[in-house]
Amino acid sequence: MKRGALTSPVVRLAALFLAAGCANARSTTATPAQPVSKAESDRAAASRARTDSTRRPYTPADIHFVSGMIGHHAQAIAMSQWADSHGASNSVRTLAGRIINAQRDEIALMQNWLRDRQQPVPDADPRGMKMNMGGTAHFMAMPGMLTEEQMKQLDAARGTDFDRLFLTFMIQHHRGAVQMVKELLDTPGSVNDETVWKLANDVNVDQTTEITRMQQMLALLTIQGRLP
Repeated sequence: MKRGALTSPVVRLAALFLAAGCANARSTTATPAQPVSKAESDRAAASRARTDSTRRPYTPADIHFVSGMIGHHAQAIAMSQWADSHGASNSVRTLAGRIINAQRDEIALMQNWLRDRQQPVPDADPRGMKMNMGGTAHFMAMPGMLTEEQMKQLDAARGTDFDRLFLTFMIQHHRGAVQMVKELLDTPGSVNDETVWKLANDVNVDQTTEITRMQQMLALLTIQGRLP
């Protein structure tokens, strides 16, 4: 009998395990995991963040604040859009442009926040928040919002008269928004949602700052008779 012609069962079993291990290694290395693109990763992260955010506690006061602020912002935008066509000064046009850009973005944020929580999403209507009572639609004006008569008065003004009315009415409008924030913060259990807290804080800081700026502009208009 030739040497090596017979192999013990133990040796043959070890050889089989070794061959299987090599095959598995080749199979593993032959099909590497496909990399996840940055866009896919960002979408997944955004989806997780949105899901997490909807689980955070929010109250009827938060919903009322967000819903009401949509119409409030819509009226400020409508007022500001008249600046170009009504002969406003460059200073007022610049201010109006800032208001439009900032509040459009916040309207989109608020509508998405409500939609994510399966709440009714109001249209951005400058008349206020639409309410259906007894089959009839009514618009509820938030604090500081202009009356229909005030809107007509502003729309009829031109040039320096428009500047004066715009600043006067927008100060009134902004003070109403700040009041809405205060009422929200004074409501127990509200503003635990991170988005609502940030929105309320931004509205309070931005519009308080703009009130001071508009008061200065109105004082300058009174002294000089016009704005640059």
